[in-house]
Amino acid sequence: MSDSRQSSLDPIQLEGWRWAPFLDQAIAQLLPMQPTAYPIEQTYLHKHNTGGSKTRPFSATTETWGCSTEKLRQVRAACVEAGSAASVLNLVMNPRTSYDLPFFGADLVTLPNGHLIALDLQPALKSDATHTEHVWSRLTPLFERWRRELPDGGPIPEEAQPFFSPCFLWTRLPLGDEGDALIEKAVMPAYLDYLHLYLDLVKEATSVSSDREQNLLSGQRKYTAYRSEKDPARGMLGRFHGPEWTENFIHGVLFDLE
Repeated sequence: MSDSRQSSLDPIQLEGWRWAPFLDQAIAQLLPMQPTAYPIEQTYLHKHNTGGSKTRPFSATTETWGCSTEKLRQVRAACVEAGSAASVLNLVMNPRTSYDLPFFGADLVTLPNGHLIALDLQPALKSDATHTEHVWSRLTPLFERWRRELPDGGPIPEEAQPFFSPCFLWTRLPLGDEGDALIEKAVMPAYLDYLHLYLDLVKEATSVSSDREQNLLSGQRKYTAYRSEKDPARGMLGRFHGPEWTENFIHGVLFDLE
């Protein structure tokens, strides 16, 4: 795609990008909510670079899709296609603080050593039962179903645990036919289950008091600060597009509540 891409709502067009069906599903589910374009500077809508060494050359393109709705402050998808080096969809839905909602998070990553898959409805106030219990009671059956179908991805760091739910679905899959079969058989339906539940929660959400909104804002700021500081894509994006562009992208687009 050329650098003339103007709107964050323009379709993502990355040749060979394996995660396109996942983003297409999310966009289709969001359309009834009448999304409007999210303001993103041109340089972060589309970025292409080539480089590397003779032994590790790359041709990498990063594109961003983004929207807002009545109850979602920012929905954004960071999409990377770099051939055998990486293929990535990072999709996060950030609720407005006037609604008592978690974040939706999906990381779908293909690297030379395999696929990394993470799905969650991530709490802004994990210790607050009002914020979480109505979510976990509906999310837990989905988590229990799909974790039986997918290998466990291993432990997450202790410092990260406050920012993930008890239903964090995290797996590592091999490249090749085995991994492709699991993506079709389990990852896509699990993703749709999490997505549909989240959008149901959004539709049902009602506005909260101003005091409650301030608590939610505080929780969202802690989440955003942690995610921007620990973003695992920083090294990859820095190699593809340089450290200055990468830091501005992380802080100014991906986690812009800061």
